[in-house]
Amino acid sequence: MGSNVPVNAVETTLRIAEALQDHDRIGVTDLADEIDLPRSTVFNHLKTLEQNEYVVNEGGSYRLGCRWLKLGAEARSYHDVHEVARKRINGLANETGELSALLVEEHGLGVFLHRAEGEQAIQVDSHVSQRIFLHGAALGKAILASLPRDRVDEIIDRRGLPALTANTITDREVLFDELDRIAERGVAFDDQERLNGLRSAAVPITDEDDAVLGAISLAGPTNRVQDERFRETFPAKLSDIKNVIQLDLTYS
Repeated sequence: MGSNVPVNAVETTLRIAEALQDHDRIGVTDLADEIDLPRSTVFNHLKTLEQNEYVVNEGGSYRLGCRWLKLGAEARSYHDVHEVARKRINGLANETGELSALLVEEHGLGVFLHRAEGEQAIQVDSHVSQRIFLHGAALGKAILASLPRDRVDEIIDRRGLPALTANTITDREVLFDELDRIAERGVAFDDQERLNGLRSAAVPITDEDDAVLGAISLAGPTNRVQDERFRETFPAKLSDIKNVIQLDLTYS
């Protein structure tokens, strides 16, 4: 019979691995203090990870090893939309000079599968594999607007609606009204709702049965992304790329 009881040792290992991502290198004592675990426990887990080549010990400081890359690449390969959309997103970033990205939903959060930077792209805190709240980004709202409402309710119940900036929607009914508008017009907007100074537009990518596979976006700083460029140019370019991606998915 299966069990829903978490295995503490596994949870500890995952906490250590996730903490290591925030550091180029870190010592055992500092890491133990950061995650509030005994130094001996952290040391034993690190040695096990090192023996299995998942972390590297450099003079007593530890960092993540490249073996995680294989796991990440394998996880990403399960999403057909990544392979199909990757080149299109790169082209969109090059054409506009801005930031373009692909996001999918997993466990009620958004996960960046790909991002591309044009020549003028603003440097923001997003990277491949990063997880974000769905309600605060155009990408996430495009996905939420394409999901059944009971699924959206489940996500909100689990993840909440925290304020990421002063502009983030934090009320469930207000969010639902916004999702209705997104579903009607086919595009989502984020006007400094996840990051101050950043505007983005996004559209969902769906399969032949209208199930949402992810979303693609264009984003840039508020001083360059205004008025017509924000509300018309970005959505038009995204819509064109969306159609191409969906055709590629259908016939590839």
